[in-house]
Amino acid sequence: MKKFLKNRIILGLICIVVSLLICFGITPMFNDALKSKVTLVRVTKEIRTGEQITDKMVTSVEAVGYNLPSNVIYKIEEVVGKYANADLYKGDYILKSKLSDTPMLRNAYLNKLNGENRAISVSIKSFASGLSGKLEAGDIVSLIAADVGSQRETLVYPELQYVEIIATTGSSGSDQNVQERGDGEEEELASTITILAAPEQARLLAELEQTGKLHAALVFRGESSQAQKFLDEQALVLEELYPEESEEDPVKRSGEAGITGSDGGHPDTEMEVSGDTEMDMTGDAATDNEPQ
Repeated sequence: MKKFLKNRIILGLICIVVSLLICFGITPMFNDALKSKVTLVRVTKEIRTGEQITDKMVTSVEAVGYNLPSNVIYKIEEVVGKYANADLYKGDYILKSKLSDTPMLRNAYLNKLNGENRAISVSIKSFASGLSGKLEAGDIVSLIAADVGSQRETLVYPELQYVEIIATTGSSGSDQNVQERGDGEEEELASTITILAAPEQARLLAELEQTGKLHAALVFRGESSQAQKFLDEQALVLEELYPEESEEDPVKRSGEAGITGSDGGHPDTEMEVSGDTEMDMTGDAATDNEPQ
């Protein structure tokens, strides 16, 4: 075997044969797979969650058919007229899991509340304060309070630097980008925005709703993964502003929660303290009465 491997001619022939197999066998098969193209549906403009897809929002394009998701949609007819279950952005391919045959249920966005955050609505008291009617669900905004208190101050609270809008609602109660609108029906401007807020933020927003005017400044609109970075940064600020209270001393807590007497104290403890006090007082009196 060693003599065989040391034979340069045989080794050279083996290398040549392997090279020929790669060049004329495996490589052409791989290239054919890469060159094979299929027709896919691609998004041409941003589509928000719950929005009905029209033929102006998508187009058919040719793409390499290698390594595509199994649930990608190839025919544009399977997309037009359906509703988006998630935000779709320009250039995205459409997957079946991101489409629905029926409109999004009203207030379905409230289903993602997990008990930690709150959904709270605040008024858009002027056309300008709501970004001239351009606010949308999913936007990350900063909320600025104007005309606050008797001094009519304008304040920027660190608690409200980055908050997420989960709904924009008109005066009729209809949420934008969720309910269907009839042909020729004008889109209603939002009169309130609903914010996904931590308890501390919700309390502050409720106060500012009564004492000032809120203006929304758009910070980010786009992919949810990027939007989450702003929300994570806001969460860090809230942790610094509202640190969790340290747990109470177990002994103190158990003492406060123990059985109390008729006057609110612990009977055994009171008796012991009274006895000690009486002894001290007697001892002191005896000492005072001793002859000098």
